Amino acid sequence: MDSTAATTRAVVAPRTWRKVGFRIIPLVGLAYVASYIDRANVGYIAAPMSRDLHLTSGQIGLAAGLFFIGYILVEVPSNMMLRRFGARKWIARIMITWGLVTAATAAVNSAATLFLARLLLGLAEAGLAAGILLYLTLWFPRRQRSWALSAFFLMTPVSSVIGSPLAAALLEWGQNLFGIAGWRSLFLVEGVLTILVSILILAFLPDRPGNARWLDDREKAAIEATLAAETDEHRARGALTGLRQALTSGRVWLMAVTWFAIAFGLYPLQFFLPTMIRSITHSIGKSGDVSSVLLSAIPYAVAVLALLLWARFAARRTAVTATAVPMTVGVAGLLLATFTSSGTLFVVAVCVSVAGIMTAMPQFWRIPAIGLTGAAAASGIALINSVSNVSGFVGPYFTGAIASATGSFTWALLAIAIIMTAGLAVLLSVGRRMERLDGSLS
Repeated sequence: MDSTAATTRAVVAPRTWRKVGFRIIPLVGLAYVASYIDRANVGYIAAPMSRDLHLTSGQIGLAAGLFFIGYILVEVPSNMMLRRFGARKWIARIMITWGLVTAATAAVNSAATLFLARLLLGLAEAGLAAGILLYLTLWFPRRQRSWALSAFFLMTPVSSVIGSPLAAALLEWGQNLFGIAGWRSLFLVEGVLTILVSILILAFLPDRPGNARWLDDREKAAIEATLAAETDEHRARGALTGLRQALTSGRVWLMAVTWFAIAFGLYPLQFFLPTMIRSITHSIGKSGDVSSVLLSAIPYAVAVLALLLWARFAARRTAVTATAVPMTVGVAGLLLATFTSSGTLFVVAVCVSVAGIMTAMPQFWRIPAIGLTGAAAASGIALINSVSNVSGFVGPYFTGAIASATGSFTWALLAIAIIMTAGLAVLLSVGRRMERLDGSLS
């Protein structure tokens, strides 16, 4: 780093970064909360919806997974559109579209219509997560990115802490409030809430520091100069800058494999955890549906605490180490859940696993940001996230199919642990090489 760049960064006061964090992260975090609740709601209502629509576990897994087919197809184009039109308009567009699809899902009456609704939802929501990750790189340089990503990914477990009680309440009282089945009311309410959040995004989310009315001219200039200096450094070290470079880079694809493995550990738990709890505790009926949904919120509450604690420790470690350690904890929790027949111990094991997996997520995204900038950042981040979302399709379908074939989730949990272990091996190999190259992904 040259002295000019170092001096430029020094003029951005810590209070300025705090101001940016408080203004930016809650808004994009709220959008992310809505998206996670929306994509996981099939898991919350799997039991009553299955009874009403006569669905098998495999069909529920397919419905959960079809979301990701549509998502994957347009992830990269969506991120390029965000780069062209700006985050405020594009994120709001995404949210309005998926809010309408979610609300319409309340009217599904068969497996086929549910499958179609989930496919359309994926097409509508595509690009949100990758778009927000790209957006954060336009505000936070590397030194601030660790805590900013941790604060943002904190919204993932928060979404489950919020979503589980919301689903339980609507399962209990939705029929009385809206005159439709509780699980249908969940789709309706979540669709409307998503559209309301999109209005907040349109009103308050600035595209770049230069557009932020709550920053003074000196703060805007300092942040923009710091980000520009870091971009110049990345390019000088050999960071990728073009769309084709990112899409054909072997290391980008291998990092996508790692993110796939991390996500593969989480998605089946998101979609099937209430069903797993009902199975191991032998709870049945409407009261069993509500209690299992509420119990499924506990691991995510634990993950919130783990994320906060690990973020402080991880800032002083390399990105690979900060990702690998919690991934290992996540695998250990899955193995413990595999071999227990106690409901209480199962919930404890899932707490360990979910905390580990979710704590690894923000730390992982420190690695790709080392060597991607410009169009390469937009396309590379979208590619990594897109490949990982294959796990969103494969994971739930795979888990549901194995559960249907064997009558339990034991073998599915073991297979998930093995896939995460393989991803950990790729991370330790490729991630270390990337760090040694100090940003070169060529």
